Parts: sequence; C-alpha cells; structure tokens
Amino acid sequence: MDVILLERIENLGQMGEVVKVKAGFARNFLLPKKKALRATKENREVFEKRRAQLEADNLKRKDEAEKIGKKLDGLKISIVRQAAEGGALYGSVNLRDIADEITTAGFTVQKSQVMLAQPIKTIGVHEVRISLHPEVKVTVTVTVARSTEEADAQVATGEAPAAEVPAAG
Repeated sequence: MDVILLERIENLGQMGEVVKVKAGFARNFLLPKKKALRATKENREVFEKRRAQLEADNLKRKDEAEKIGKKLDGLKISIVRQAAEGGALYGSVNLRDIADEITTAGFTVQKSQVMLAQPIKTIGVHEVRISLHPEVKVTVTVTVARSTEEADAQVATGEAPAAEVPAAG
C-alpha cells in the first residue's frame, strides 16, 4: 500500500514522501496515529495544501524537543533490583521502568519514546536512547544495581561491581 508520510519516520522516510508499506502497518499504525495518508490523488492535493502548516507544526515540535533534549541528554538514573551473585537480575528492567524513572526525575517521557532493543537483564551501567522527536534523540545512562549504595558506586566508577566469589573453605 502506498502512503504519504505526514512526518519523518525512522527507517521509512521524510515528510511528504510517498512510500510503499505493508497494508497492516498502514492500517494499524500509520493511519490511526495520523502519521500518514493513503496515497490517492485527492489526498496528495490535500497534503500539498496543508504542507506548509504541517512543516511549521513539525518544526515547532522539533524545537521544543531540542530544548528538552539539551536538559535530558546525559541524565543518569538508578534502578534498584534484586539480582543473583553473578549479576543476573531476577526479572528485568523494561521500557516502563525506565520511562517511570525519567518521569520521576522531572521529565515527561512515554514508554514508546524509550528505544530499548531488549529488556535489561544484568546489573551495571547501560546507555539507553530516548526519542523525543523523529529527528531528536538523546542518551540517558541507566544504572541497575542491588542497592542505592551500589548504584552510587557504579555511577562513580562507570562499571558494575565485580561478582562476589565465595570463599573456598
């Protein structure tokens, strides 16, 4: 299915481009979220009439995202979780956990803005990308530790503590 993009979408295209996407992606994501229009002759004319307004709105949202991004970039947050001796977590740290911690730090971030390929399953310091706008991405440092003291030590050294080795006896 051909659609006209109403905003830049990563790995797909820029605003105004006509791109071919799978029908399900268009029906279930792009069209309901108003990120695209079906590429019909009428919609192309409508888009061309609204193009200046769409570009102005996009520029305004991008400027706001850049202002927030300057404050948010490099933010360090700590998440305390129970973990085994080797550093493997009992459970994991997911998108919602990270978004909640960033919100607690004073920034409004939705879990859909957190770019995490897979949940974090080990203690340590992890870099996580946050997408504030399709063209504005920042990096947040997430420290996962067993306690707040351990998290502070990890932030100071920048690495996870050595796994405790049981004493031979």
